[in-house]
Amino acid sequence: MTVAAPSASDSVSASALAPAQQAGAAPRRALVRLLVLALETHIALPLFALVLLGAIWFGTLHVLERERIDAAAGAQEATRELLDTYEAQMARSLSNIDQTLRVLKYAVEQDGPTGALPALAAKGLLPPGVVFQVEIVDSQGRVVASNPAGEPHAPGRNVAGADYFEYHRQANRDLPFVGRTAIHPRNEEPHLHFSRRINDAAGRFAGVAVVALDPAYFTSSYERSRQGEQGLLGLAGLDGVVRALRIGENLSWGQRHAPGVADAVVLGRGIDGVARYTSSRPLNGFPLVAVAGLSQAEQMAEYHAQRRAWLLGAGIGSALLVALVILVSAWSWQLTKARRRERMAQETYAAASEASPDAFFVLRSVRGARAGVAGRVVDFTVDAVNSRAERLTGLTRAQMAGQRMSTFLPADLGAHIFDDLAAVAHDGRAREAEWLTRALPGEQRWLHRQAVAVEGGVVVIVRDITERRLAEERIRHLAHHDDLTGLPNRSLLRERLDAAIVDAERERGVLALAFIDLDGFKLVNDGLGHNAGDELLKVVGARMRRCLGPGDTLARFGGDEFVILLPDLGDDGGAAVGAVAPLLERVREAVTEPVLVEGQEVQVSASIGATFYPQDGVDAEALMMRADVAMYRAKEQGSNNVQLYASEMDASLEEKLMLLEGLRAAIDTCAEGYGGACQFELLYQPKVDLRSNRLVGLEALIRWHHPEHGMVSPLRFIGLAEESGLIVPIGDWVIRTACAQNMAWRRAGLAPLTVSVNVSARQFEEKRLVERIAGALHDSGLPPAGLEIEVTESLIMRDLARSVDKMREIEAMGVSLSIDDFGTGYSSLSALKSFPISRLKIDKSFVADLAHDSDDQAIAMAVISLGHKLDLRVIAEGVETEQQREFLRANDCDEMQGYLFSRPVPAHEIARLLADDVRSAAQTDVQRAA
Repeated sequence: MTVAAPSASDSVSASALAPAQQAGAAPRRALVRLLVLALETHIALPLFALVLLGAIWFGTLHVLERERIDAAAGAQEATRELLDTYEAQMARSLSNIDQTLRVLKYAVEQDGPTGALPALAAKGLLPPGVVFQVEIVDSQGRVVASNPAGEPHAPGRNVAGADYFEYHRQANRDLPFVGRTAIHPRNEEPHLHFSRRINDAAGRFAGVAVVALDPAYFTSSYERSRQGEQGLLGLAGLDGVVRALRIGENLSWGQRHAPGVADAVVLGRGIDGVARYTSSRPLNGFPLVAVAGLSQAEQMAEYHAQRRAWLLGAGIGSALLVALVILVSAWSWQLTKARRRERMAQETYAAASEASPDAFFVLRSVRGARAGVAGRVVDFTVDAVNSRAERLTGLTRAQMAGQRMSTFLPADLGAHIFDDLAAVAHDGRAREAEWLTRALPGEQRWLHRQAVAVEGGVVVIVRDITERRLAEERIRHLAHHDDLTGLPNRSLLRERLDAAIVDAERERGVLALAFIDLDGFKLVNDGLGHNAGDELLKVVGARMRRCLGPGDTLARFGGDEFVILLPDLGDDGGAAVGAVAPLLERVREAVTEPVLVEGQEVQVSASIGATFYPQDGVDAEALMMRADVAMYRAKEQGSNNVQLYASEMDASLEEKLMLLEGLRAAIDTCAEGYGGACQFELLYQPKVDLRSNRLVGLEALIRWHHPEHGMVSPLRFIGLAEESGLIVPIGDWVIRTACAQNMAWRRAGLAPLTVSVNVSARQFEEKRLVERIAGALHDSGLPPAGLEIEVTESLIMRDLARSVDKMREIEAMGVSLSIDDFGTGYSSLSALKSFPISRLKIDKSFVADLAHDSDDQAIAMAVISLGHKLDLRVIAEGVETEQQREFLRANDCDEMQGYLFSRPVPAHEIARLLADDVRSAAQTDVQRAA
């Protein structure tokens, strides 16, 4: 017997099947793992219990649903039976009533209206008077006979307005009529009237036979034992009005009732809102419907009791089952965890070490056997490493396995590390450290190690922290340096200043501190934009730094302010001053050199103030404050100069502090609830129409009545308030006071005027400005059209987009806006056309020389023309002469403001100005008419 060798095609087929078989094996292995997992007790038992719980509750709910359906069907059947019984009772009662009516009608026809009742009484045919009230009514509506006799059924009573009388008088039908239940006007008892028409021999209307009953008669068959406390019996007319209705012990009538389909049982909320099974049926021969109903709650009470019992039983059984399953599953889970713990412990190290970004080294201790080192750790051998350790060292696992640390790491790298690891192996305390390595492969790196003792050795975890250390260095640099110029910031300056003071105190040396403020920087920043301003700061900062030595510090203090710290100036104060002055002068000259930014050459200058330790101060606060004072003195001297601190400069500082403290106190005096007088006052300067000479508006101007220094000019305190931030509460007071005063003038009957209020840069940039304006208008009741906000060009151009957005918010409130000091800023025409403004105000600097300065005349004419082209009114401020007014009027300026018409005046004088204005206008009209 020979065995054929496999052919080449068989080999190809086998090799092609192998990947397919492997691909199919993976899902099978996953399925086997799932089945094994599902067979574990802590999983299988809860699944089985879940199925069992589902079966219990499904069966319980199914039984309860069947019980509910049966109970509902029983209630519907009981309702039908009740209706059948009630309908039979009503049919008999109504038949008797109708028979009585027929007998009455026949007796009247035989014995006449007055003889009919005696004749029937003699024959014993009258119904009992206790229940039935019988009446004979003639054709005029008069009751001619009644039983029982006497009140309230005495003959002579007229019922011509009753519904049954009117019905029979109009309709000649041989049918009974059932009126609506009504209260008898004499005895205030309810009656339900049944009636038939009486005709004379010629067939004409001769009257009505009436039988009246208490509506309770028709519901007297109500049985609480059968119908419960919320059952319903009643009669309703075909007109939808209930004649008699009983619910429990309560009798009523007159409600609206829609009968619905005859004999159908309907579940709904009826007349009183109680859910009932209700059915109705018309009564033959009468325009009535019998209605019967049973309360759903009462009929289903037994079912609900059974339902609670079933649910309680199912709930208790489910809880016991769940508790049993939890106990057994927990016991099974603990057993499973115990089995897995050992297996997972073996896998954890490998998985964690491979997935970790750290390098793992498992080192076994090598202890000495020779005298002197017996029992001590003298070396370590590598037992295991992970892949990250391979990348860190540049060696494979095979190369490191079994290696001793003494040969694995060079002596200059391993010495301090070995000592650290040996200490961990000796005392069992974990240790960690960071170090900079140059011996390992690759570039210089920062590493962090953590050594933990294990049985027979240590585990060392090493992490590359080079990026973190570099990031920390970058963060440390950013925290102490200005982001724009790269110079030290005020935080690092303060550290270096404190350290320099300590060194100078120890060496009895001298140091200098200089404050530098760039003159004209705001002009460049506002006119050319923030990008140009930033570029200028970087260039100027670099120039100043080149003027200093390596041990000196140039810091950007904020905005356009710089500080120079010059330490180690020796121990001779006079020599130090002599050396610092030329250096600061070089710095000033370097700043004044022109700078090319964004294709345009600009130039700024520097105001520099300097102070010295220890002669001007012995701590950082004193030196910085006095250097700042010296810098402000340089600005007061015309800027672009260097000033060294002198003690007499403190006077101006003290004045500023005095004014600042006084401003804070003045604000408190104007707060709501303050008992004294407010130190601030608003004066109002009129705005006049140049064509009509009429007063058209007012500008609110603040004045400060200082309790010690009298009237303080706004020129002295407005800038200080702006610098300190107090301008925000002051400006808020101005807006609120102006709005309240304007509304007071209006309530006094004065002509409505618009009051304009100036808004400063700090106030305009405050986030709640729009909210504050809205609050002032709301609290005062002033219409938004009565307020105008004035802003300056330079203020808007600080941040054009944000300024325009805020102006549009104010405009949306109905408050008008105007640009103050127009012509002194740097707004472009493209920016101007986007401003939501209604007025341009020509600055008084262009108005002062209008009479003889052709340049000012040209500027004023250009502003007027530009304003009119943009549909804006143009107002000139500072008009003081007739020549100025005539020029403005001749060139079609709209309004003027200035001393020519009126100085700023208190609020109580505005009424006089308005009265004078009215008289002047009247005289002008008379002159024109003449």
